[in-house]
Amino acid sequence: MKIHHLNCGTLCPAGGRLFDGTSDRPFAHLVCHCLLIETEAGLVLVDTGFGTRDVDHPDRRLSEFFRGLCNPQLRHEETALAQVQALGFAASDVRHIVLTHLDFDHAGGIEDFPQAAIHLTAREKEVAEAQDGGAFVGTRRYRPQQWDEASDWRLYPFGGGERWFGFDAVRDLDGLSPEILLVPLAGHTWGHAGVAIREADGWLLHAGDAYFYRGEVGAQDYSCPPLARGYQRLMEVDRAARLANQARLRRLSLDRAQEVRMFCAHDVVEFDILARQAAA
Repeated sequence: MKIHHLNCGTLCPAGGRLFDGTSDRPFAHLVCHCLLIETEAGLVLVDTGFGTRDVDHPDRRLSEFFRGLCNPQLRHEETALAQVQALGFAASDVRHIVLTHLDFDHAGGIEDFPQAAIHLTAREKEVAEAQDGGAFVGTRRYRPQQWDEASDWRLYPFGGGERWFGFDAVRDLDGLSPEILLVPLAGHTWGHAGVAIREADGWLLHAGDAYFYRGEVGAQDYSCPPLARGYQRLMEVDRAARLANQARLRRLSLDRAQEVRMFCAHDVVEFDILARQAAA
């Protein structure tokens, strides 16, 4: 398999380094870190970021609250579709989309790939359709207009699967190699999951929004900028589960550092490192 790292949406919330830990400017710089995987079953996208319709009609597709809070820089060239085409592929070559969850900044590009099967936890689809995403953000985070034209859903039980480094995992994704699996990581949403991909020398884990900042994993002493910490609390549906899964990921990042490379959806430093390594 060949893996491409794509930024499918730049976010610039106010707060600078208080949000991203790096920026000297008033606005932070976050990414929507997606993967494009070349497999024998066709191209596989892991998350989609924002889609072409989000760029063309943001007022119809995205909530006013989150547009104001996250300040997405909606650009056609950053959509998954544009980047797939820039690599010499067609939209129809994308046969599968594997989602960490259905939040607006992860699922906006689904309808750009109408021939793709969409894989995610059944619990996530259930709560998204019920708009059960938290008392305040529930009707804002999930945008059914981003995915209501999709028909080929492949849904999987949230727990009770095989084990992967101590985590529950779904290995038998319909039509996909067992080298790609879902790893349930509840807390940010009820049906949130990570996506693990077997590489030649170990595993790559897309942890989605299970954490937001590189300092939350990889060391015993962890840190997170205050505004990123506040955003995680705003978006969580189960704090105990979110914090417990962060702790488990932190332990995994320490105990299995030589076997598992881990990244989250929005940290620009993690994205830049992995994108450069993949390009090299």
